[in-house]
Amino acid sequence: MTDAVMATDTEQRLRDTNWRLKLLGALALLGIVVLGALIFLQYRTEAQRDEAIRLQQHTFEVIVRTNQLSGGISAAEAALGRYVVSADKALGQQYVDQWGRAGEQLLRLRQLTGDNPDQQARIRALQQAFAARGQELNDTALYSTFKRHNDAWGSYYRVRQSPARTRLESLLAQVVDSERILLRDRTAAADDLLQSATYASRILTAFGVLIVLGAILLGWLAIEAQGDKVAADAEAHAERERAVELEDAVAAATEQLRQEAREREQAEAQLRQIQKMEAVGQLTGGIAHDFNNMLAVVLGGLEMAKRQLHGSAPEARRHIENAMDGASRAAALTRRLLAFSRSEPLLPEAVEAGALIAGMSDLLDRTLGDTIAVETRDLSDGWRVFVDKHQLENAVLNLAVNARDAMNGRGRLTIITGKADHAVGTSGERVAGEFVTLTVQDSGCGMAADVMERVFEPFFTTKPVGKGTGLGLSQIFGFVRQSGGEITLVSQEGQGTTVTLSLPRHFGAVAAAVEVAVAQVANAERAYDILVVEDDPRVLNATVGALEELGHRVTACQDPLQAPGAVDGMAGLDLILSDVLMPTQTGPEMVAALGERIRGVAVLFVTGFAGEVDAEIFAGRSVLRKPFTMAGLARAVDEAVELEAGRGDRVAAE
Repeated sequence: MTDAVMATDTEQRLRDTNWRLKLLGALALLGIVVLGALIFLQYRTEAQRDEAIRLQQHTFEVIVRTNQLSGGISAAEAALGRYVVSADKALGQQYVDQWGRAGEQLLRLRQLTGDNPDQQARIRALQQAFAARGQELNDTALYSTFKRHNDAWGSYYRVRQSPARTRLESLLAQVVDSERILLRDRTAAADDLLQSATYASRILTAFGVLIVLGAILLGWLAIEAQGDKVAADAEAHAERERAVELEDAVAAATEQLRQEAREREQAEAQLRQIQKMEAVGQLTGGIAHDFNNMLAVVLGGLEMAKRQLHGSAPEARRHIENAMDGASRAAALTRRLLAFSRSEPLLPEAVEAGALIAGMSDLLDRTLGDTIAVETRDLSDGWRVFVDKHQLENAVLNLAVNARDAMNGRGRLTIITGKADHAVGTSGERVAGEFVTLTVQDSGCGMAADVMERVFEPFFTTKPVGKGTGLGLSQIFGFVRQSGGEITLVSQEGQGTTVTLSLPRHFGAVAAAVEVAVAQVANAERAYDILVVEDDPRVLNATVGALEELGHRVTACQDPLQAPGAVDGMAGLDLILSDVLMPTQTGPEMVAALGERIRGVAVLFVTGFAGEVDAEIFAGRSVLRKPFTMAGLARAVDEAVELEAGRGDRVAAE
């Protein structure tokens, strides 16, 4: 209680001292303002006095110039009179000089009155009257110049009191009168200014005296308050010591809280690491399980085929087909991983979604089994999308397999292709425009709300360990976003799941299937001269063997830097088949370096992993993904040759 009272007294004394000091400071500031006002008033008064004197001098000068002009005109007329009487040319020249000096006086007068619009108007009228008077006098002088003395006398007496002279004298009088009025007004204004400045100076001086008296009083109060301030400082010092103790206590508590926060962050980091390792372990286990199954099929099939190689040919063929099916599944899983990580470039083309789903009917029936009823409806009116056809097929197949698992192998699967017009302002991240929708709907068990929140997360799966990698929906999500579309999911427990892919509509044309088939049949009968560039010897030998098996003439090259020499050494060249990523030079770089040397030659790029390579560097060339079958290789070769032929036709047409 005592500490509180002491603190209150200290604060009161500090407040009393502060208001005295503040008031003293305000008086000092006011004194400075008054002093500044006095200085400014003195400066302003002197400036206005100087301006008034200057204006008065200017008025006097205008009056003097006007009088000089009037005198000059009178002197010129007198010289003309003497010239008319005596016909002395010297007197005539004296008239000319006098009239010229009068003109100069008029010009100076016009310059002096440039700041007065009213006077300028009078000066312009004065110049006109001066010119008219000069014309009259010049005509009179001409009579004397040409010895016509009688005419000169008559003209002189006639123009002595002409209207031009009367107007000239009147205008000169107006100019002088106007300047005299200005002089009177300016003198009065200067007197008023002097009186106002004197009055303001007296008021400011009175204020200054009051301020000095107030400063003396406040100075005495400040001295009295100084003692109170000393006591207040002592008490404030005690308060500061107590505040330091309190700050030390707060700092200790803060450090303890920071230590707890660091421990919590470390625990959270360890938890995130555990979750990350759990996700990686789940992914690794799923991928290892799937690859082990596929490799078991491949190895078992090849081993059984080897045993039947010299026996039953049909049995050997069946085992080889099983091995190829396992290898195809492994390749598909690899493509899913690349698509999920977005390391595989998309190779888009114009695709009619309804026709694509219709063409997948047999594949869906074989994949899902007889216990799943599949219904497809095409409501898209032939709308097309510009996407990677194989990736879209994989997305539909993944959704169908997920639906089969959700229905426990028994139920109804509905696939609907439709169309939609997204307007500006719709929900989600959609942009305005026309979209093709692809909806996959099942009658399965549905999903809970917490599962739906994580359904697109990488590695997340509700399947048992080893039954799935959790990449299916993540891969579809990445593919749809790369294609400029959106994926939405609606599900409730016990009521099934609906997944909708919205892809932008494409207005380009789709190559007619008949034309493609005819071109492929026509090309299938031809044998091409092909240069194969591949840095892996095993892949190179396998590719060369496959092309030779298809009937083509093949030249192998293991280093892209040796490709120019290989091209020069070939008698003919129809196609270059090149890997994309190679140690010394990439395939697109090699093709670009060959330049005009391979003008008109088709190019087919082969890639298994494109990494960060942009699909635009392929420059519209055909691309074949590894691994591939002989049928796929044959089809890719024909398409590459056909593409180059079309390119050449367009260049020729241009």
